[in-house]
Order: sequence, then structure tokens, then C-alpha cells
Amino acid sequence: MTRHVVSSVLGGIGVVAGACLAYGAFIERNAFRLEKHMLPILPAGSAPIKVLHLSDIHLLPGDRAKIAFIRSLGELKPDFIVNTGDNLATGAALGALARAFEPLAGVPGVFVLGSNDFFAPAWRNPARYFLPRRPARGGDRLPTGELLGFLEDCGWTNTEDKELGFDLLGTRIIVRGCGDAHLGWEDYESVAGPVPAETDLFIAVTHAPYRSVLDLMTADGADLIFAGHTHGGQVCLPGGHALTTNCDLPTCQARGLSQWNHGDRWSHLHVSAGLGTSPYAPYRFACPPEATLIPLQARD
Repeated sequence: MTRHVVSSVLGGIGVVAGACLAYGAFIERNAFRLEKHMLPILPAGSAPIKVLHLSDIHLLPGDRAKIAFIRSLGELKPDFIVNTGDNLATGAALGALARAFEPLAGVPGVFVLGSNDFFAPAWRNPARYFLPRRPARGGDRLPTGELLGFLEDCGWTNTEDKELGFDLLGTRIIVRGCGDAHLGWEDYESVAGPVPAETDLFIAVTHAPYRSVLDLMTADGADLIFAGHTHGGQVCLPGGHALTTNCDLPTCQARGLSQWNHGDRWSHLHVSAGLGTSPYAPYRFACPPEATLIPLQARD
């Protein structure tokens, strides 16, 4: 192969790589979309329940398109909201988060926090995301106390290492959550065990879907587990095939609805690809940012 041909090939590769980089940084990263999954898991005769799952917003004050998209979700009129954490990229974004969530405030909901609700993002070597160990905590402390107060003012309950029982549209629901396993702060064992016999729907909530946490929730009989953290892989192969989940979850379950098996039990698992990225890695490819509406319906 002549030098001219080699140079042309390398130049072509460079052009394609540059185009992919520009697309991921300026187009797909802001191509917000709504995913929908219908689940018939309620008792026969139950009224449907529309659940809106939000995760990994990583909000900056200037994220106007993201704020507008989140505000538009109020038009869905959800019955219940699940927020699986990593709301902020900086403490200065708390006011912007309030604007984003304003149309959803007052809708019943639950939340757990992720590492980027306690610590601001920090630069990391991308190769670390392929390692099995959990990374360091991150950068500067965020205003977690103010964030907690704001989320509770929205009408959402913190379920970290807690159990919450309530009736919604005639359905008796139990929700259990745990702290962020990516930080090693999970303590699901403190609420583990059989749920009350009169429970119609058992929902479990975690930020980072580590196997150990999912196994405990499934062993307890969770009907539906919500998680975030993975960003769906964030940079995927064409077709959305994730290269990493930033935890020990299999890459084939990096986003969307799947089934988690443990022993002779299984649970529905929904992992959100999230709405944001770290400001140190503002890029998505074959994995658009998303929120998810999951209408729960009665079993046949």
C-alpha cells in the first residue's frame, strides 16, 4: 500500500471519528426522548398506575434544553414518580432543578440518592469504568441537605434503607430502597424480609444496580426494581450495545426493562439510561438520554 493510500485511509478515519465525536457531544447528548414500557403486574381489576422514572440528570444551571424536556413531562400526568438519583452536577444547579421539577411537584413519588447528590463529579480516566472495583467518591461536597429538603417538598419520600407503605388508586404498595452501592453505602439488609401479606405491589429502588443488591431485593419478592447509574453505557456500539455499566451489572441489562433472576425467584428490572452525563464526559453515542413512562396495568 502506498503512502498516499495510507494517508488517505487515515484521513478518512479521522474525519469519521471527528464527525462521531461532534454528533455525540452536540446532537445525541441533547436528543432527549421518552421511553415507554407497559407492565401487567397489578392484581386483576386494579386501576392502571402511570409511573415516571427519572435518573442521572446531572444538571448544570445552563442546561436549558434538559430543563425544558423535564418540564414537558408534566403533560404526561403521571400517578407516581421514581427518582433514582444523581440529580446535580454542581451545587449551583439546585435552583435550575427546582424549575425543572416544578410541573411534577405534588405528584406522589419516592427517591434515592446517588454519589452525585453528595459529591460533585470529578475527572476520571475513562479506563476506570471498565474495572470491577468501585471508584473514589468524587469532587467537592454538594448541598445534599438542601437537595433532600427540596425533593421532599416536591412530595417525594426518601426510601434509602427504609420501607414505605401506602395506597395509590386502590393498590396497596410497598417500596423499599437502599443507599448508593457505588459508594458502598447500601444497607438494604436493614429493611430486608417478607413484605406484609396484604401487599399488592412491591417496588424496590436503588441508584446503582449491583448484583448483591438486586439479589437481596429479588429474594424478598420484589415485583419491580428501579435503578439508574449506568447511563445505559453512555457510549455504545451501533444498536445500543453497552461496553460498560460502571458496576457489575451485565452489559446486556445496561438500560431498559429486563428480568433479574436469583435462585428460584425473579423480578422485573428497569434500568434508566438517564438524562445527563458528567460535565467531564459530555458525550453520548448510540445511547440517547431518556426518561421512562411505565404504565402498570392489571394482570389478565
